[in-house]
Amino acid sequence: MVDEPMSDDRSPAQAWREMARGNERFVAGEPSHPRQDVERRESLAAGQAPHAALFGCSDSRLAAEIIFDKGLGDLFVVRNAGQVISESVIGSLEYAVAVLHVPLIVVLGHDECGAVNAAIDSLEPDATPLPPHIQALISPILPAVERVKAKEHDHSRPDSSDVGREHLRDTVTELLESSELISAAIADGTLAIVGANYRLLEGTAVPDVIIGLV
Repeated sequence: MVDEPMSDDRSPAQAWREMARGNERFVAGEPSHPRQDVERRESLAAGQAPHAALFGCSDSRLAAEIIFDKGLGDLFVVRNAGQVISESVIGSLEYAVAVLHVPLIVVLGHDECGAVNAAIDSLEPDATPLPPHIQALISPILPAVERVKAKEHDHSRPDSSDVGREHLRDTVTELLESSELISAAIADGTLAIVGANYRLLEGTAVPDVIIGLV
């Protein structure tokens, strides 16, 4: 099944439906590679109108347009290691909402995340100190590590998938709490957020947190 026709008035639900269908094609090994030709490139030279924003981890295995079978101009993508909220991330996503009028933000985490594993390892008794910028990057993930550890009574190493899910939820919460603009758009019904976990082996993006009408 191909994407629904592109339109300027797509709803958050339609935008997520298109994302999910693209991911289904990718998982099935039947991508359509839409809107990747010369004509599409030339049509975008004067401006962009993406139908969704995606904030995800920088991991090389999370190429957003490939995972969701999208083309040029379809996604406004913001990425950093561990999908950690920062001023630049918030500003970029606010731009996508206020200026580009995207109806959907997808926050994408994944299993076997290097940043999540680094956060877990950093709390081990014999942990080697990390370089300062990496330590600063993973600091927002530490509360998720602590919560997962508190739930486990055998004091074993926390499961990275459990920590990743907790961190994904923290990321969505922090984005809402940090941006009045984004929260207001959700309240108005013009925007939704889907927090999803990407499974590296299967290729599936599994929704975990849904804020808004999708």
